[in-house]
Amino acid sequence: MTTQRNSTQKTAAAKDSANRPAPFNPLRQLMFSRPNFLIRRLHQIGAAIFYELCHSESITPLQVGMLTALSMNPWLDQKAIGRELALDRTTTAEVLKRLSEKGLIETRVNPDDRRSRLSVITKDGLKLIQELQDSVRHAQELLMEPLSAEDQQVFMGLLTRLVEAHELRDVAARPEASTAVDGEPPSTRRRPRAVKRPL
Repeated sequence: MTTQRNSTQKTAAAKDSANRPAPFNPLRQLMFSRPNFLIRRLHQIGAAIFYELCHSESITPLQVGMLTALSMNPWLDQKAIGRELALDRTTTAEVLKRLSEKGLIETRVNPDDRRSRLSVITKDGLKLIQELQDSVRHAQELLMEPLSAEDQQVFMGLLTRLVEAHELRDVAARPEASTAVDGEPPSTRRRPRAVKRPL
């Protein structure tokens, strides 16, 4: 009887605590008013979910993204890979190096331009992508799980609009925005300024 009463009291206390508003935290309120902070925090949460589901720290989300790009577009050069994934030249080269050391990609000199190198995903790389496919998809689902299906669509739509708007603004700010560069029309170069990120 006493045990049941204690259990009931604990349950009631837990519910009361959950319904009680969180104490005022000026710093948290300030940081949560900054989109950059929230985006970075959400990225951290997404990466943690990825590592938990993939059960490996030898492959990173960025490396999976690069392998995915190469699985869909074989024999890309470094510039094209960086453009597709919005990466700076140094980061792109470093990730390609790590993937090559793991035997997940192969590289060769571009016969049309010996100053550049082309990359292709290997059988081991394709096997890894296939093995991680369900985990990667589930990680995306878990990240969005707190939102309803309708809110998820709205959230993704707003994210897409925000990214595309900044990409267009970035292109418009470039002096060469209205002309082709290296034979590429401006529409294919709509990428944000590349920044360094975890490899």
